[in-house]
Amino acid sequence: MDIRTTHVPGFKIGTAEDREGLTGVTVFLAPEDGAAAGLDVRGCAPGTRETDLLSPEKTVQKIHAVVLSGGSAFGLEADSGVMRYLAEQGIGFPVGDSAVPIVCGAVLFDLSIGDPHAFPDLEMGIKAASAAGTDFPVGCYGAGTGASVGKLTGFEHAMKSGAGYAEIILPDGLAVGTYMAVNACGEIYDQDKILAGALADDDRTIISSHRLMLEGYERNMGGNTSIGCIITNADLTKTECRMVSTMAHDGLARSIRPVHTSMDGDTLFTMASGEVKTTIDTVGYLAEEAVRLAVLDAAASAEGMGGRPAYRDIIK
Repeated sequence: MDIRTTHVPGFKIGTAEDREGLTGVTVFLAPEDGAAAGLDVRGCAPGTRETDLLSPEKTVQKIHAVVLSGGSAFGLEADSGVMRYLAEQGIGFPVGDSAVPIVCGAVLFDLSIGDPHAFPDLEMGIKAASAAGTDFPVGCYGAGTGASVGKLTGFEHAMKSGAGYAEIILPDGLAVGTYMAVNACGEIYDQDKILAGALADDDRTIISSHRLMLEGYERNMGGNTSIGCIITNADLTKTECRMVSTMAHDGLARSIRPVHTSMDGDTLFTMASGEVKTTIDTVGYLAEEAVRLAVLDAAASAEGMGGRPAYRDIIK
């Protein structure tokens, strides 16, 4: 198990997973008084929850958690578990004598691997929220448990992927961390080197979906979507959080080819706790680079599971 630590003040990350059914949940808890948040969705097949309220004109200005789940649309049930956990702690948007936790979420499609009837539920959401802290596993844990990449030529040629984390901290105290659950149609690239993607019939040689697409290959496999969350202590508004997410998608474009297809629902959240004054361009560029590095971490940390090999299985 590969463990990562977040040094972004005030935020906690927790995971829960079914390593037999191959699905899971990752939860990002904001500081107790919440965090400003925004998102940007690319591709045409997203699965999300409570994202309309992140629009700048909506009443709620802070959220309390983001949930990333496997299980396709079924996995959105885990968000209710996180709500229940936070409500028991008295955390939420004040409404009369009660508080309603504001929990936003997104899902990826992992039903092609493991048990197609296994998906995150309310109990798994509670478990992930309860486990939240500064240390958490990456690779085939949390939302990355059932993730895979390289599906343009069919899932039987895919490689196992997972979740990764990267952060950048500047001398002035600005911290930007990014968690990515990478479940892409295309390959994962470290500059021009392919780390994981579609395999030839020998199940060891990685081929290039990028090249196939340039040659006019027309098959478009579903079962994709990479989802992630950027956490920062920057002082940002909801609008600025959305701008950071927009800039950060370039990190996906730099590390996954092809990306943002009609069968992807690539979604990036940004949560900002508001302690450090800085510029939107600085945060956005740090987030872009952290996204790229988190994608590479997802490939390097993945294990071969569900009959599909991972980077560490074929790269010696």
